[in-house]
Amino acid sequence: MKTYQLFINNEWVDSDSGNTAPVLSPATEEVVAMVQEGTPADAEKALQAAHEAFATWKKLPPRVRAEKLYRLAAEIRANADYLAELLVREQGKLLRVARMEVGVTASFIEYACENARRIEGDIIPSDNPGEQIWIQKIPRGVVVAITAWNFPLALAGRKLGPALVAGNTIVIKPTGETPLATLELGNLALKAGIPAGVINIVTGPGREMGNALVLHQLTKMVTMTGSTPVGQQIARNAAENLIPVQLELGGKAPFIVFADADLDAAVEGALHSRFDNCGQVCTCNERLYVHEQVYDAFMEKFMERVKSIRIGDPMREDTDMGPKVNRKELEHMEQLVATSLREGATLAYGGQRLSGPGFEKGFWFQPTILTDVTQSMTIVHEESFGPILPVLKFSTFEEVVGYANDSEYGLAAMIYTRDMATILRCNEELEFGEIYVNRGHGEQHQGFHNGYKLSGLGGEDGKYGFEQYLEKKTFYINYQTS
Repeated sequence: MKTYQLFINNEWVDSDSGNTAPVLSPATEEVVAMVQEGTPADAEKALQAAHEAFATWKKLPPRVRAEKLYRLAAEIRANADYLAELLVREQGKLLRVARMEVGVTASFIEYACENARRIEGDIIPSDNPGEQIWIQKIPRGVVVAITAWNFPLALAGRKLGPALVAGNTIVIKPTGETPLATLELGNLALKAGIPAGVINIVTGPGREMGNALVLHQLTKMVTMTGSTPVGQQIARNAAENLIPVQLELGGKAPFIVFADADLDAAVEGALHSRFDNCGQVCTCNERLYVHEQVYDAFMEKFMERVKSIRIGDPMREDTDMGPKVNRKELEHMEQLVATSLREGATLAYGGQRLSGPGFEKGFWFQPTILTDVTQSMTIVHEESFGPILPVLKFSTFEEVVGYANDSEYGLAAMIYTRDMATILRCNEELEFGEIYVNRGHGEQHQGFHNGYKLSGLGGEDGKYGFEQYLEKKTFYINYQTS
């Protein structure tokens, strides 16, 4: 049984507390490994190490920083099989999805490295004679990265890549449910020759460690992916020292099938956008709106595909869906189904834990479809983050846009239609940071992953995400000496 220490200043060190916590397999409930329970004192050590490393790291040419991070990405790829299997054991995702996550982690870092020669400022004419205004972009300092349990390794790569290429140093705090693959980045950073203190990884109780990291004066930026309530608390804490925050939070993505949609394509898009990673994706299809003219035809095709989903051992190549991440999440699924039925929904399929051979242990829940759902029901508004899908009919464009926008979240939306006028109207009227047209969810590195409303603040990826990690400094250069 491996016990992971804290990775601080390129060394594996024990926590001040001397305590450890287990990491459980969602598929078997077996203990996968133990991790150290860090303390605020450990958080300060990590921040101090990052602060001291920043003085040297920021002075390296961006291309030199990128060369070091390319080596880290290469180490991730070289250890892909080990990391993927570790992700399956700690998070329960399918092996093929875990392999994809490892590849995406490396490519997040590689894409960030491509920006090394694109850190650009401005020279602006002054109102004064003999003067120029220079605006330079500089690194912020120590970045604290707090990641979620659903794609822990990819989220770490998404944040550390641009943060470090921009010249910052970083302290990463993964969740207690899925910290292992992220901790392994410490070993890979050593192999890649990343200087001491540039990457630090600490574990421990979420609220205690999170508060210690966010409230510390050495922290100059916080980037976090997780739940909206936690993100709101982080924003409040960050306001204490007026540091910028980048928050990617909850979602309740609508999936809209218009009457002229390619139904076969829409069925496949709706299926994978709901049940990928057991529905544990922030941009997942959380509520399905189908035009009344094609509702019956769509549902016939869709239900056939839902019923064919194979649930089981996530290490098997023929498995379509694995378990939920923990018992609390499993119980949340049951509560949402019970509430929906009390409010008048019909259980069209699923709705229960799995039992019997192969499911004696673990956190298994059936793919679940709810029909006869109305817009006012809890399931339409509360994020499920699991394999439950409410289906609603609509009759007009105005009606469905009103339904879609009737949410406190605004991260992603998906629409299927062949009509360009409908696409342009959706672009204009849907209140979401990402809109996927005639395809399911899944952002790309060169895009901009941002949410409206309670779905977040700041945004990640692409040139706009990269610039979040840079501060601006303005020089007024008066070159007239007389």
